[in-house]
Amino acid sequence: MNHTPHAIQHPSLLPDPPAHPLRRAEDRPPPRATVSLVVPARNEARNIPWVFEQIPDCVDEVILVDGDSVDATVHVATRCLPTVRNVEQNGPGKGNALRTGFLAANGDYIVMMDADGSMLPGEIPHYLHFLDNGFDFVKGSRFIAGGGSLDITRIRRLGNQLLLAAVNHLYDTKLTDLCYGFCAFRRDFLDDLDLHSSGFEIETEMIAHALRSGLRIAEVPSLELPRRSGRSNLHAISDGRRVLRTLLSERPGK
Repeated sequence: MNHTPHAIQHPSLLPDPPAHPLRRAEDRPPPRATVSLVVPARNEARNIPWVFEQIPDCVDEVILVDGDSVDATVHVATRCLPTVRNVEQNGPGKGNALRTGFLAANGDYIVMMDADGSMLPGEIPHYLHFLDNGFDFVKGSRFIAGGGSLDITRIRRLGNQLLLAAVNHLYDTKLTDLCYGFCAFRRDFLDDLDLHSSGFEIETEMIAHALRSGLRIAEVPSLELPRRSGRSNLHAISDGRRVLRTLLSERPGK
């Protein structure tokens, strides 16, 4: 299946946006795009304060999608950020939580990130820079210059490499990371992404559908930190199988 060529660039290679000289005193620069941050969370009360205090001012709206937490996740989130929008997901799984948050978002741009402290909110402006300069979907990569991981295990790294090789072969692309859920995209393209997954495989579904839809994709370096506290809900083997099934079912020509 042919699709519009996409671009994958490092932020240091992207030129600064052109200046907009004011021709008249009453002229104003174009309005800034608004930004919604979607944060799925399940029993992350101990991690939410650190995450929320790192959110940069460029984020206009924070949406916490609570996955039926039995701890004080929602209470702590509201205490840390009174303006947070708490949304209950209507089914199990990270994919369901993200889809719920995306539908609730009002911003021109939607950013998604985890609530466990493994992703740095301070990196968000790098993602927005690419969206501001014509890209449609921006994904973090731990495996390009400037990125890295202080948390990935040997089996997770191997699984990511194998699945990445599969997506690059199936879609004739040159991505450097696949199983990493720090992404941003234009809300106008939510219908094009056509998301249905309920689990961790939604991150792969997003990339596959972005490629199939011909969206302009950029990768930016991202540093993955260890989870600050608690245990991950990710199961490397079973979730890896679901990712592979998603890739095969979504491959071009199907």
